[in-house]
Amino acid sequence: MPTEPPSTENDSCGCDSIPASAASLAPLASALEALRAHCILMEVENIPVSEASGRVLAEDVLAQLDVPPADNSQMDGYCARVADIGDGCWLPISQRIAAGYAPQPLGHKSCGRLFTGAEIPDGADVVIMQEEVTLRDGSDGTPEAWLPGPRAQGDNIRARGRDVVSGNRLLAAGMRLDAAALGLLGGQGLSNVTVRRKVRVALFATGDELIEPGQPLARGQIYNSNRVMLSQMLNDFGADVVIAPLKVADTFEATRDALASAADQVDLIVTCGGVSVGEEDHVRPAIESLGSIDLWRLAIKPGKPLALGRIDTLTGNAIRVVGLPGNPVSSWVGAWLFLRPLLGEMTDCHALRELPRLNVRAAFSAKTAIRQDHLRVRLAPGRDGQLEAHAFPDQNSAVLSSCAGAEALAIIPPESRVAAGDSVECLWLTH
Repeated sequence: MPTEPPSTENDSCGCDSIPASAASLAPLASALEALRAHCILMEVENIPVSEASGRVLAEDVLAQLDVPPADNSQMDGYCARVADIGDGCWLPISQRIAAGYAPQPLGHKSCGRLFTGAEIPDGADVVIMQEEVTLRDGSDGTPEAWLPGPRAQGDNIRARGRDVVSGNRLLAAGMRLDAAALGLLGGQGLSNVTVRRKVRVALFATGDELIEPGQPLARGQIYNSNRVMLSQMLNDFGADVVIAPLKVADTFEATRDALASAADQVDLIVTCGGVSVGEEDHVRPAIESLGSIDLWRLAIKPGKPLALGRIDTLTGNAIRVVGLPGNPVSSWVGAWLFLRPLLGEMTDCHALRELPRLNVRAAFSAKTAIRQDHLRVRLAPGRDGQLEAHAFPDQNSAVLSSCAGAEALAIIPPESRVAAGDSVECLWLTH
């Protein structure tokens, strides 16, 4: 049976539960616009193709070679002229052609034995698979092949340039290089490629209650799940987490010094927790002492608070700071909604700037008040084959298990109700 996820505004813990009026909350689009403003674009570097997986291409790559470089056979068989075969005939086998060897022109009224990937000799215009061919020795001892007909020109032949044509754009600037893209580069004989430098990130998860996994828990302590989770998410989004201390003392001075030191070494600082107004929330005043900060109270759940700041460095640069909520689900959702597009801007990566959107059928019911909800859902075809979104039963922002199997975020607009069977827009979670 479809379940109805929690719909109250104050269903989570920490900053996310601060009561607010609709007028005091900013829409998601406003925060995204501010996040993308004045982003530093990473410089380019030339690296080996073998090390370029996941990197963002900095310039168009034009094909230098046709692929395949010549007409070749797509199977083991025999090549001939369609005109010579007619309705079927015996032809002497004049040559044997293996892949990687240059063939001789095909003589009239003859055929050639060739193998998958072998170049088609001049004069041949058809390949017949070997399973259809009968062999015998001719009257003079020359091997002959019976080639059944009639045949069409080009059968079983991969034409030159069928995959890639020299001079055409092979790959576009701004794309993230995956295995297939690396294969295309390798197929052109390219050993190096020009990409955007990875964004260097410092990640801080604050709070004296946090301890690292593997240590014994004392009363009042919790394991630091955000540090390892966000580190992996940032890596998945193409960043390089170069600073992620196990512990920053929960004081203003220690927080300020850690942020100041990191700002001189990285391109982006991400903090988790400590951006509210409590006596133990030191991140906000520490950032303000080093630069500036805006605290956004967003009309979304989970993840109402978002801190956007800048830290001035000795070199004159202003390093962007993104402060996510401390609740694990809020941090996880915030990474998808804010860190992923920010990294897309900083590396000029088109795919990272926006999560793919799809409309599917809801297999749940839900309602919202003044905030737009982002329900963690998995996607599966219904009985009729139509894709459905199945919401995890407990959508509380402290329940990280709702993220472990999530494949999408179902968007439930403010002041709305969704019933099972309604169409719902989802953000597809893809790296």
